[in-house]
Amino acid sequence: MFYQLYELNHAAMAPFRAAADIMRFAYANPLNPFSHTPLGRTMAASLEMFERTTRRYGKPEFGLKQTAIGDQTVSVREEIVWSRPFCNLLHFARNDPRAHGNDPRILIVAPMSGHYATLLRGTVEALLPSADVYITDWIDARMVPMTEGRFDFDDYVDYVIEMLHFLGHDTHVIAVCQPSVPVLAAAAVMEEANDPLSPASITLMGGPIDTRINPTAVNKLAQERSLQWFSDNVIMNVPWPQPGFMRPVYPGFLQLSGFMSMNLDRHLVAHKEFFMHLVKNDGEPERHRDFYDEYLAVMDLTAEFYLQTVEQVFIKHSLPKGELMHRGKRVDPAAIRKVALLTVEGENDDISGVGQTEAAQTICVNIPEDMRMHYLQPDVGHYGVFNGSRFRREIAPRIINFVREHSRSVTKTPVRRVIKGGRTA
Repeated sequence: MFYQLYELNHAAMAPFRAAADIMRFAYANPLNPFSHTPLGRTMAASLEMFERTTRRYGKPEFGLKQTAIGDQTVSVREEIVWSRPFCNLLHFARNDPRAHGNDPRILIVAPMSGHYATLLRGTVEALLPSADVYITDWIDARMVPMTEGRFDFDDYVDYVIEMLHFLGHDTHVIAVCQPSVPVLAAAAVMEEANDPLSPASITLMGGPIDTRINPTAVNKLAQERSLQWFSDNVIMNVPWPQPGFMRPVYPGFLQLSGFMSMNLDRHLVAHKEFFMHLVKNDGEPERHRDFYDEYLAVMDLTAEFYLQTVEQVFIKHSLPKGELMHRGKRVDPAAIRKVALLTVEGENDDISGVGQTEAAQTICVNIPEDMRMHYLQPDVGHYGVFNGSRFRREIAPRIINFVREHSRSVTKTPVRRVIKGGRTA
């Protein structure tokens, strides 16, 4: 009943939240002389803090309306081009036919681990000037009726394969964090079947390929608990009147509590500074609002997908052991021969430890040396692997170069394997 109590509490707080918002508007209104006093700004700040800490954050928008290609600014149109019950495939169509003909087609597989695909807004924005970009927009499980059936790890792999078939020849895939395992599995399944539409390259970024290497707090938690513990303590049924009523899920609010607890002191400091900036009225709070509007927006995961991921990736380490199954058949990474592989890690990653993603280079034994590369980005954590200034300046250009050099429509050029911070070996 915990999910139901959460919903009941949220509904009970609604009138207080609305009242706080109205009062905040009154205290912050510049036409109110009281708003120009420290006491008035303190009242407005307190009311905003109350409203923000008791609201449910909806799915954010990508909001990418334009990009720069060379010295030209072109408009960008966001459109759904492929759809299934648990995922939409979004295309960021650039209004520049010339660029569409020359630039690589990239499918970004966003993590299905709590946050919406918009968490990768910065990733998309950095790649748009140089690529024709698509991204998986996973749907909140509590919004999917039970009549649509289950969604598990096998379905995830099938979705990736279906999207690659839809996009066609010479598509490059980028998997950010959690999807690294199912994306690598999808490539192996396609290669073993001699599928002509297997991806031209896959880029794995901060992914848990082998969590036995440099285990983090997240990995250790999975090792310390049994699968039954996770099933008993974090799986709940979606309450009425949500469309997914009675669907067993791992609720987003539980995931968020886990995210917050990992760096609780940092979040407390951030909210204290946010409050002080509101009182000072110095224009700084907007960055805080933008970040937490995204960070606090979470979605539910289907119970079967979550539990299978915990079991196969974090407890049994099935992929690196050669024991991962898809539709009853063993997934063999050694079957990957024609797909170029780039792995990217962050030096300070506290979610996927250093070496966990690079493990893909070890288990994919039949990829030629001139079709593989590993890059370790210094001075970034997990988030910095796919977002931020260092990603835009150092990681994104390497991805674009790697993708272009391994396009199946051009003559391949040998690439030396990058090991750490730009050093080659």
